[in-house]
Amino acid sequence: MTAARAAVCIVHFGPAWRRTPLAWAVTRPDPRNHPVPLVHTPALNRLPPYVFAELDRLKAAARMRGATLVDLGIGSPDIPTDPGIVEALSAAAHDPLTHGYPPFRGAPVFFDAIGRFMQSRFGVAIDPPSEAIALSGAKEGIAQIIAALCGPGDIALIPDIYYPVYARAAWLAGAEVRWVRMRPDRGFVLDLDAIPPEDARRARLLIVNYPNNPTGARVERAFYDQAVEFARRNDLLLVSDLAYSELTFGGTPAPSALQSDVRHEVTLEFHSCSKTFSMAGFRIGFAVGSRLAIEALAAYRTNVGYGTPTAVQHAAAWALDHREQIVPGKVAEYRRRRDAMAAAFADAGWTIPVPTASMYLWLPVPEGVDDWEWVRTLIDEDGVVVTPGVAFGDGGRGWFRISLVRDAETLAAAARTIAARRAAVVPAVR
Repeated sequence: MTAARAAVCIVHFGPAWRRTPLAWAVTRPDPRNHPVPLVHTPALNRLPPYVFAELDRLKAAARMRGATLVDLGIGSPDIPTDPGIVEALSAAAHDPLTHGYPPFRGAPVFFDAIGRFMQSRFGVAIDPPSEAIALSGAKEGIAQIIAALCGPGDIALIPDIYYPVYARAAWLAGAEVRWVRMRPDRGFVLDLDAIPPEDARRARLLIVNYPNNPTGARVERAFYDQAVEFARRNDLLLVSDLAYSELTFGGTPAPSALQSDVRHEVTLEFHSCSKTFSMAGFRIGFAVGSRLAIEALAAYRTNVGYGTPTAVQHAAAWALDHREQIVPGKVAEYRRRRDAMAAAFADAGWTIPVPTASMYLWLPVPEGVDDWEWVRTLIDEDGVVVTPGVAFGDGGRGWFRISLVRDAETLAAAARTIAARRAAVVPAVR
């Protein structure tokens, strides 16, 4: 037998056969010479460009030129995680019982803490696990409930200034998006009365987000009373993204939509530990509310994943149980940062709208200036990174977002820089 023939010989093992390792090595195509064609799905190809990818490109190009940037673009908390949370994570990670696959829905210690948090903070009684589920971040849970409920021919009602995953998850599922207006003259509160009846009838869900990212707007319980009634009347799910519930400055604490849906019939609410507890890198959150919605979310998650790490759930449980000692200091720091920027802008002659919630400022782009032109100028000329409002949909066009993710002194200096650039771009505002 020749060497060539030996290289491709077939080795028989009863009815089954396989090539020898030598045969595989000789006949397998070299992927460097024969790349496998990867074709995106039509749904993925139809997605509009992801604005944050362009922002990353601009930042990388500036750094290649040697620029030092004050990055106020992404809303990633810079305030350190409380040491008690880290210690709880470490203790749980040292317990061999946390080393296996986590429970699909959540660990009992986390469910217990969720129940205590919802009761003490909102006066809402939750029955875990039928009315709660652990998530590796609220973002993935929101995407998954959309995928679980929406498909081709369905409608998702989305704010026209929105966190990107809301619309993108709907488009990936093949659903249609109908925009719900958010306007400055209404304080960026959704105008539910403006939703066409035919869209409401076809909709599977309505998403609301207060305190709001990116505008900083907030609502009182009366808004949720209206939203819950709207959901009941139109037989749809109200999805409440309450990621910023604890970051409010003065006034009454932010309410929960479940306070208006006392039987938890039409509401699913998402909570996150990322901003409240500076746990963005831990990837932990939870959903509470409608049993049917929890069942749908759990059914989807069990087909694509295996739950949230148990040790991280222990850390989040400790955080929820110690909210009253952790949160006030963080809120005070964000308030200090907000006030420092507002004062610096005012000293420069620009009185800005000051939000009463969240960790952002939402400001108008100078009149007559394109969003991207403004952002590129701030990066290239001033070394300050902000996010264009169009990153949050066409409704955000003409605005930009500042994340309060640096110390007060740095933020005040950035405000003076932005105000000076604004005056230089539009002399009439001086």
